[in-house]
This record gives sequence, structure tokens and C-alpha cells, in this order.
Amino acid sequence: MTEIFNKKEYTKRRQYLRRNMTKAEIYLWSKLKGKQINGLKFRRQYGINNFTVDFYCPEHRLAIEIDGGVHYYDSRMATDFQREKDIEALGIKVLRYTNIDVLKNIKGVLQDIIEKTTPLSPPCEGGEEGEVKK
Repeated sequence: MTEIFNKKEYTKRRQYLRRNMTKAEIYLWSKLKGKQINGLKFRRQYGINNFTVDFYCPEHRLAIEIDGGVHYYDSRMATDFQREKDIEALGIKVLRYTNIDVLKNIKGVLQDIIEKTTPLSPPCEGGEEGEVKK
């Protein structure tokens, strides 16, 4: 099997990114680390193929990306779109938030992550909700 996670040739890049996180990344990391969200382990600056995602939850195959201003240029948007398609082709869901989302609406961001990582309850036995079983 081909190695797709944390390829050795990108180790220095991942280390650099961990040491130079943006304010938004630092803030979100403070809420994700230590299994604070649904008891899930998140990793920061995690390598997937030739890419480095900001955060990754292996249990849910979930990548989280925090986008700053540079991500709004047309050329960068096209690159980000292709990158997201490539990662999702590996069966990994990608969630994207802006720096502003994280810094000004952390509760909303965390709620969205919680919703995306909470397993759905199995349907009630006996049919539709509120239906009385005879």
C-alpha cells in the first residue's frame, strides 16, 4: 500500500507550519486538542498525500482547513477546490472555515464540527416518530 499520511519528505514543512500557526489556527487548536470535542483525537498540520491539512481527525476521516485572506484570490480558490477534491477522493471529508469564522464565531464553528462528528441515532423501532405501535 502506498503511504498517504505524513510522508517523510514533507516532515520539515509540517514542523514549520506547526511552529508558525495563524492566530485562528492557534485558537481553534486550543479547542480541539486534548479530546475536547466528543472525545475525538485531532492532529494539527497533518500530511495527507502531498498536502498538509490544518487539522485531521483519523476516527472520522475528517480534515479541517482554516482559510485566511490569501484563499480568496481566484487562482488560489481553484487550487483549493482541486486539493479538496483530491483529499475527498481518499474518503476524507473536508470542512472549511475562514479565519473570521474562527476568531469571531468559535461557538458556531465548534457546533458545526460537533454536528459533523456526532453519529446519527438509529431510527426508532416501530416506524415514524410519534407513531404508536399497536
